[in-house]
Amino acid sequence: MRRGTFVRWGVPIAAAALIGGAIGAGPVIAAVSGEPVLPERSAQQLLADAVAATSKGGGLPPMSGTVQQTASLGLPSLPQTGGESPLSLLSGSHEIKVWYGGADRFRVAMPTQLNETNLIVNGDQGWYWESATNTATRLTVKPGTGQEHKLPGTPPVQLTPPQVAEQLLAKAGEHTAVRVINTAEVAGRPVYQLVLAPKDEGSLVQEVRLALDGETYVPLQVQVYAKGSAEPAFQVGFTQVTFTPPAAENFAFTPPAGAKVEEKDLSELGDAKRAEQHAEQAEKVAGELKVVGDGWTTVAVLPFKPEDLTAAGRPAGDGSTPRDGSQADVGALADAVLKSATPVSGTWGSGRLIRTKLVTVLLTDDGRLLAGAVTPEEITQAAGVR
Repeated sequence: MRRGTFVRWGVPIAAAALIGGAIGAGPVIAAVSGEPVLPERSAQQLLADAVAATSKGGGLPPMSGTVQQTASLGLPSLPQTGGESPLSLLSGSHEIKVWYGGADRFRVAMPTQLNETNLIVNGDQGWYWESATNTATRLTVKPGTGQEHKLPGTPPVQLTPPQVAEQLLAKAGEHTAVRVINTAEVAGRPVYQLVLAPKDEGSLVQEVRLALDGETYVPLQVQVYAKGSAEPAFQVGFTQVTFTPPAAENFAFTPPAGAKVEEKDLSELGDAKRAEQHAEQAEKVAGELKVVGDGWTTVAVLPFKPEDLTAAGRPAGDGSTPRDGSQADVGALADAVLKSATPVSGTWGSGRLIRTKLVTVLLTDDGRLLAGAVTPEEITQAAGVR
């Protein structure tokens, strides 16, 4: 994809996945009450239902609808960088439209006030359309590369409540209290409400609410509440949904007259050299990563230098041209966040503390980055663990 517009939706989703990585679940049974009326089910039954509905093995049922994502993370005032900036997804509300016929048959549309981007995948053929630049990119895989029928099938799932819920449920264990509260409606459909709450007081998360469709058990909405907040700090949910196979024409695309048509061979993105580079990088990060604590109060610790953040938006090569608009946006965000940091010190040393509603980050002067969905007290305590 030319600009990675859909990848940018991974920013808030990744934040939810980080929180999900700290979750555990305990045995709690509660009755379902209220309107609309649904058959009574225990928390354990609903956990199993939700896992089955979001598992990659079974796959999601065919569906289509409109998803709205809302974020209020308490970040500092962010630079204004345009409607398609990844920064814009860290606050306010944003909408996408999804048609899902299977892992290799889907369409995602992201409308803005004046423009729209579309990702359309139909078997081994795909299109990426940007109305702002009047550009259509044909996505293909060269025959004989061993990658036929491997167009990226995860973007629409990662943008929707089922994928966020899957990340949360996959980490369920002993550190979470689980209960069922009154039934409700999401996108006009009756839902069970499953609530996951941390047992550890050191977490910034008050609770996570999963709204499970009363018929299919597919998560239709995920809400993450920060402590002390009456409204969700992060929410992604359907505002309209239909569980029927989308019509074939939804997966057909013809570039408009006058559009610029480009070609991108996705097999080039998966060659052996690139795969080896990714593997080496992943191995390096895994070797450097240290984890302190467990459950909801897990803190990740990595080697860090301030220039690692500020370099993200710097020009490449001779310094005359920015490498990419998204990278420049990340650099602007880094500058804004660093300016909001508070100097702190303790027996562990000194550094700068960055606080949001759901995540705390500590940049130490001895070259470490600590991050977790924890209170400042928890993260400074983790800084003392060598």
